Amino acid sequence: MNRRDALERIAKRLRIHSLTMTTTAGSGHPTTCLSMAELAACLFFSEMRFNPNDPEDWGNDELVLSKGHAAPILWAAYAEAGIIPLKDLMGLRKLASDLEGHPTPRMRWVKAATGSLGQGLSVGVGMAAAMKLGKSPGRVFVVMGDGECAEGAVWEAANAAVNLKLKNLCAIVDINRLGQSDPTMHQHDVAAYGRKFRAFGWDAISINGHKIDAILAAFKKIGKSGRPTVILAKTIKGKGVSFIEDKNGWHGKPLKAEELGAALKELGPLPAVDSAKLVRLPKKAVRPKLAKNFNFERTLYKDKTATRLAYGNALLALGKIHEGVVVLDGDVKNSTYADKFFEAFPERSFQSFIAEQNMVGMGMGFAVKGYVPFMATFAAFLTRAHDQVRMAAYSFSNIKLCGSHVGASIGEDGPSQMGMEDLALFRPIPGCVILYPSDAFSSEACVDAAARHQGMCYIRTTRPATPLIYSKDEPFPIGGSKILRTGESDKATVVAAGITVFEALKAYEELKKEGIGIRVIDAYSVQPLDKENIIKSAAETGSRVIVVEDHFEGGGLGDAVASALAGKAQIKHLCVRELPRSGKPDELLDKYGINAWHIVAAVKEII
Repeated sequence: MNRRDALERIAKRLRIHSLTMTTTAGSGHPTTCLSMAELAACLFFSEMRFNPNDPEDWGNDELVLSKGHAAPILWAAYAEAGIIPLKDLMGLRKLASDLEGHPTPRMRWVKAATGSLGQGLSVGVGMAAAMKLGKSPGRVFVVMGDGECAEGAVWEAANAAVNLKLKNLCAIVDINRLGQSDPTMHQHDVAAYGRKFRAFGWDAISINGHKIDAILAAFKKIGKSGRPTVILAKTIKGKGVSFIEDKNGWHGKPLKAEELGAALKELGPLPAVDSAKLVRLPKKAVRPKLAKNFNFERTLYKDKTATRLAYGNALLALGKIHEGVVVLDGDVKNSTYADKFFEAFPERSFQSFIAEQNMVGMGMGFAVKGYVPFMATFAAFLTRAHDQVRMAAYSFSNIKLCGSHVGASIGEDGPSQMGMEDLALFRPIPGCVILYPSDAFSSEACVDAAARHQGMCYIRTTRPATPLIYSKDEPFPIGGSKILRTGESDKATVVAAGITVFEALKAYEELKKEGIGIRVIDAYSVQPLDKENIIKSAAETGSRVIVVEDHFEGGGLGDAVASALAGKAQIKHLCVRELPRSGKPDELLDKYGINAWHIVAAVKEII
């Protein structure tokens, strides 16, 4: 049997598996699997090189199934390759199975969760850039749907791939014409897709996606031009089963038992072929030995310093001792001070420009390959990438994000630049660490804690310079807090973080003059919150608590403290309760009720 005949047989097996799996599960997307059967067969059993015994082999080619609803055919390909037993396919979408409805890394060969369409190419760009940096001979293949090409994030990624000269990246667009509810924008106008990708500088190859010879010929051209390659494959949704071929209304609908019987009769019996023998092993490659030393030298600050500047200093110091740290920027590195890292380590620095969605997706790709990515932009602009952040969580991704210019305290730049919702963006994500330092020393310590933590971290930094209240080597463990002021007759506990810590300290001094004691807590770890310390402090101060934060009312520190206390204390929440405007920082803190004088008034009211 020649390779072409073997691949035809494998494609038919993949079709049969996909249909049977989804009918058994009672849900799924068989038609989008059928359209890519030949593409999957040629990818897994002719073009890609991978070690079926080791998903982390540094020589492996990588696959990102951006059209994640085609998960059944991915699981089927893994089974045919000998990675999982064929019998496991019937566990599709069952609670005890790792073969989920859309791919997640619970299945260890999946490196990033997909299914929120339009994100896979960004992840692939990050993986390809990481493999280029680490001198892996492997390539990255991203299988996309035509419908997701309407997403702007796709074109952010396309732009980045060319800018980074990623000839080791190949996108394959399954142009099967039909979306979920309607035909796609360009339907079968393959030339329209070609014009778009070529406009971004890609090498675009158009083929019939059901012709084995055409697919193999296209694969031979990957990377030859020195540019990223896209293969535009014209296919038929539901291919192989006449009564669902190219018919709208079948997206996400498994065949009923009697329909499956008719489909299998039409396809014929499961052909015999030893697919696993066709798997091509990767070239031998040595994974880079990345020093994982986190003990960077802290800066000895002498005067007021912005936490965003301390963040940049910490990145630079961390980069000197940890070769796996990479930094991505959203064209604000001279504001977040990531420019210090860029100047020192240009080969590990990646400019994402004003494309925050792609920046986060690329960061996920770097993390997949073992690097520790730090990404920074204004906190307000991270809201654009909320879906990427969400999918990073489902990918169990080890990414670190920094949002600067938070709150009304940024001043004159005005509301479009103010991060007022960022805590609410990250707090709902299980396992996501949120650190909000108040001074330069705590900022560097928070970078240290974030780097050591295995998982997603968000660091919130402020624009104005703030006084120094801690020492150079003081630790700031995740889940901790600091009691800054306390006495025997404290009447209330004031919980603050970041810029409002200093307002709380001013309030302490004013109240002290009147003989009123308060306990001041710096809740620098917003998530996980130091619940034990806050509950204890509330109990010791008459169950009276004031929370003050430079953030909107919903989803921030106030909600975190209220949840921790669960009705065990009277809480007054000082926060920004209206849409802010431009002004001087001190004016804005006063106008929106979060400065020292408002804290003093709140304490007097609550006691």
